Amino acid sequence: MEFAIQREIPGRLRLKLAGPVPEEDVGPFSALVEECPDIVSSQVYPRIGVLAVVYRQSDEARSHVLEHLGGIGRADIERIRTTSPYSPSVRTRGLLLDIAWLVGTYLVRRWILPNPIAMAVNVVRFVPFFRRAAHSLACGRLDVPVLDASAIAMSLVQLDAKTAGETMFLLDLGETLEDYTEARSQGALIDALLNVGDTAQLVQGDVEVQVGVSDLRQGDLIAVRTGMPVVVDGLVESGLAMVNQASLTGEPLAVERTVGDDVFAGTSVEEGEILVRVKADPGQTRLRSIVSLVQSADQYQSVRQKRREQLASRIVPWNFLLAGIVAITSRSIVKTSAALMVDYSCGLKLTGSIAVLSAMSQSAQAGFTVKGSKYFDAVRDADTIVFDKTGTLTEATPRVAKIIGSKDWPQREVLRFAACLEEHFPHPVARAVVNAATERGLEHRELHGDVEYLVAHGIVSTLEDKRVVIGSKHFVVEDEHVEVTARQEARIARELEGLSPLYLAVDGKLVGVLGIEDPLKSGVAEAVQQLRDLGFSRIVMLTGDNERTAARIAEEAGLAEFRANQLPEDKHAFVDELKAQGCNVIVVGDGVNDAPALARADVGIAMGQGTAIAKEVADITLSDGDLSSIVSLVKLANGLSDRMDRSFYQVMGLNSAFLAAGIAGIVTPQTSSLLHNATTIGLSLAASRPYKIG
Repeated sequence: MEFAIQREIPGRLRLKLAGPVPEEDVGPFSALVEECPDIVSSQVYPRIGVLAVVYRQSDEARSHVLEHLGGIGRADIERIRTTSPYSPSVRTRGLLLDIAWLVGTYLVRRWILPNPIAMAVNVVRFVPFFRRAAHSLACGRLDVPVLDASAIAMSLVQLDAKTAGETMFLLDLGETLEDYTEARSQGALIDALLNVGDTAQLVQGDVEVQVGVSDLRQGDLIAVRTGMPVVVDGLVESGLAMVNQASLTGEPLAVERTVGDDVFAGTSVEEGEILVRVKADPGQTRLRSIVSLVQSADQYQSVRQKRREQLASRIVPWNFLLAGIVAITSRSIVKTSAALMVDYSCGLKLTGSIAVLSAMSQSAQAGFTVKGSKYFDAVRDADTIVFDKTGTLTEATPRVAKIIGSKDWPQREVLRFAACLEEHFPHPVARAVVNAATERGLEHRELHGDVEYLVAHGIVSTLEDKRVVIGSKHFVVEDEHVEVTARQEARIARELEGLSPLYLAVDGKLVGVLGIEDPLKSGVAEAVQQLRDLGFSRIVMLTGDNERTAARIAEEAGLAEFRANQLPEDKHAFVDELKAQGCNVIVVGDGVNDAPALARADVGIAMGQGTAIAKEVADITLSDGDLSSIVSLVKLANGLSDRMDRSFYQVMGLNSAFLAAGIAGIVTPQTSSLLHNATTIGLSLAASRPYKIG
């Protein structure tokens, strides 16, 4: 970084930079400056390109500071931007500087410049307003820019430099404050989303370690398997997988990715396994996806929000009609100008969008990510909620409670080989099997051939040319036609009562069964009751487990309605059935097998510990497995609806009063404009307040 020492006293430096600092660079630049341990505090003045530094008083510290600052370059700013995308203090300083500039230049024009010169300056300042109005008219729109330009033009035509200058000052000030308020809300949302962690499987030699995405570095190697997210931009070094890139390309069909192909953060593996070499800063790719989510929130606007914004635009022509009527009846330019100085558009659009951004930000802080206001409205309107069982109502960490072996396959061998197959997949039951083998000190090396995972059914592989399958009874017995004798059935029912059975068969013969204990999450029964109190008339559990296990979990959870032995297509069909009955449906799930139902629901909610595919098709993602988050989500959706209704009536009422006061001559057009802008900012700040969801 180039700079010159402008002023210096012991412990303080004032440096003149090579030029102004762009607004988007101020936050990252400030963060870089304060990375130096010898710097106590710093202040960037972006408009004039000056940096003020307070450092520890010593010659050595001074040298360190100058050396550190001299080493800051463009690459460093781009690097730090991913971790410092938003700085409230920097934005506030920028706002104060902008306001000071607007006020100072306005006072100079009003008090110092002679009227002819002030008039000429105001004509020049009117040009941007005129251009925006001309563009709107060229597009066939009568909107707020046309309204503003008309009000200013009326003063200029009368050669009233004072009124024209005051009008432009108030409009500029209002726009500056509105931009700041919206940017602050967007920044708060981005910060909240950055705190929602993701994990990856880091490959270190022959060992895999689960680490946070923020801990990854360029050049690291990560493993990505069926149902897992691709959390970085990288290059495939080995393996083959079908990757769903819908979040980037909009293409619903997965594409094949193998050695030498690029993969990108925000996608997910539908089938297969790949090793990916990280080739871009994970923080940068994560921030990119988050900013993309925030920017795309407009695509998911609720019908209510769209209607109000459309209403805001449709009101503007009526402002012109009103101004025409006032001009004809009063023959007063002042009163006619008053009819053009107040509009409803800014207030309606700004309060609505900020209320939604605030709700999304609070959602992220509370543990759930919502794509847009459309889904808040859908949650508010929902009357039916459907839960998957495993990992949703029950713990995401089930355990192997019992193992049934056979003559040639003792319990340890059944568990060892089951773990060998299951270690490839991220499902909670698979993790339970692998953990049980690890706890017993069993090595589960890969003795089998290629592994095929059949969604919601099980796993197929080969061992010494024999077909090996592991999965549900439906898969092993009915689909694979493995014979289970009446005696075996009776033993399984007796010894694994209340447990979820996982069948292991080799070459068409049942060799063992694992009983998986799937304990109910704490607080589920309370959350279910709270959801009933909030108006849900039907709460249903769907599971691929047997009837007995499903009945036990449903009773513990306080659910009167459940369906067992459900395949993905069954879950999808059940949601279709509910919607055909006129129900507004929320589906909550966490697995690959829940994806069809999540996509079909009015609102799909994916658990944070679930697969990337479930999260991809879901509209809302919980960052943890706590069902109380869903209760908070419903309360937040209701609160957002109430806030938007309240702000709508406040905007309409207050601005109507200001219009009436201006037309009646009770206040000047400038005063009505000031009141209009002030209340717009006030209502926007009120819309950004935290919601009460406790």
